[in-house]
Amino acid sequence: MPTQIFVNLPVKDLNKSIAFFTHLGYHFNQQFTDEKATCMVISDQIFVMLLVEPFFRTFTNKQLCDAHTSTESIICLSAESRQQVDALVSKAVAAGGRTPREQQDHGFMYSHGFEDLDGHLWEVMWMDPAALQG
Repeated sequence: MPTQIFVNLPVKDLNKSIAFFTHLGYHFNQQFTDEKATCMVISDQIFVMLLVEPFFRTFTNKQLCDAHTSTESIICLSAESRQQVDALVSKAVAAGGRTPREQQDHGFMYSHGFEDLDGHLWEVMWMDPAALQG
């Protein structure tokens, strides 16, 4: 069985976060969804658990940072093309997110990103398959 990744993110308003990520084209596993949390499906092996802040706090003894003012991580997702990068970032902005910086074009690699409603940073990148083959 391949390794799966479950990224856990605290959110202030679960319903608004679900609406935001639904606008981006993601769906949610209802088996792992209630008023405290939801499981967003990114792919067959990648999942994001959106947990309301009080519930998230039950998993850590550390303070939660305000992702609008501090960076706790950058979640990077691959895309199949430059156009797919731009399309996902455009959807995020249309759904209430914002772009923290300009897109980066290195020729063989193109990336752009967005902040979600809670300030979490998401980077979306495309890499030329020929560059990966060396």
